[in-house]
Amino acid sequence: MNVLSSWFKRNFNNPQVVILISMLIILFTVIIFLGKPLSPFLSSVVLAYLLESVIVRLQILRLPRILAVMIVFLIFVTLLLFLIFWVLPVLISQISQLVQQLPTYLSTGLEFVRKLPENYPAVISIEQAASLTTTITTELTQLGQGVLTITLSSFFNVISIGIFIVLTPILVFFMLKDKVQILAWFAKFVPKDSTLALSIWREVDEQIGNYVRGKVIEIFIVGLVTYILFILFDLQYSILLATLTGFSVLIPYIGAALVTIPIALVSFFQFGWSTDFASIMISYGVIQLLDGNVLVPWLFSEVNNLHPVAIIVAVLFFGGIWGFWGVFFAIPLATMVSAIINAWPKRLEADYVEG
Repeated sequence: MNVLSSWFKRNFNNPQVVILISMLIILFTVIIFLGKPLSPFLSSVVLAYLLESVIVRLQILRLPRILAVMIVFLIFVTLLLFLIFWVLPVLISQISQLVQQLPTYLSTGLEFVRKLPENYPAVISIEQAASLTTTITTELTQLGQGVLTITLSSFFNVISIGIFIVLTPILVFFMLKDKVQILAWFAKFVPKDSTLALSIWREVDEQIGNYVRGKVIEIFIVGLVTYILFILFDLQYSILLATLTGFSVLIPYIGAALVTIPIALVSFFQFGWSTDFASIMISYGVIQLLDGNVLVPWLFSEVNNLHPVAIIVAVLFFGGIWGFWGVFFAIPLATMVSAIINAWPKRLEADYVEG
């Protein structure tokens, strides 16, 4: 009991620790309970945070901030319009084509399963094949009903999506242009004696900034290389599959495994057991190996490495709280927690030595 009391006093008998904990509680409370209605604002904060690093680099080249903001914002809007008016329609078209092809794929797949006892009698029996066929049909039927429900609910969210698309660039622009005024306004609510909180924030800022910038580059490189690969083999739904592959890097280990399934299925149904199928899967595997062993270490050399167990726990935890967005931001949030844990004892020890 004395050990616990001593630990508590050593770590929490400090006004700055109380300030830090209070700020963290307020931050997570706002995100948990107001995350959905404030999603345009929170997304704008992330985008502005990402674009700010580019603006800072332009300022180093002696460009006035307002000019740097205009240049970066125009590039951002151009890319956004490109995604909305070219990439998004192609993605929607390929998704529609894939949905129309699903009955054909299902029929081909079930026929393949039915022939397994004939082709591999020592491995699978007729009864096992029949049971597997029934299970697949049932699962796909339930999946189709779920997709239909999601599609209908998404139809009624079109207005919300439109508002999101319009509001986000506006918010990003004003956050970049009026950064100093906005930060000064928030500073009014921060207690003066916040040395610990500011010290931890600097480390969190460095870690998350490096992570976000690295992930954006990784998504672009992996998606582009995968798209080129699929185009070379004339694989159907190449943009859709390459986009999924690019964004799969947001969820290490799990994302790559999940995206492999649709790539393998589309390749199999298009080429069958052929050299093209084997070449696509081997090339895709090489891309994943290069991403994990070359690209990631190069991009994230300055970022604290999270253990795979910590990453999976973060995905499960934050995904369970916030759904898709929790999974999307699981690694940055885990990085933030890791940075706080790493900086906290150091700062407390430094304060103790100074005292």
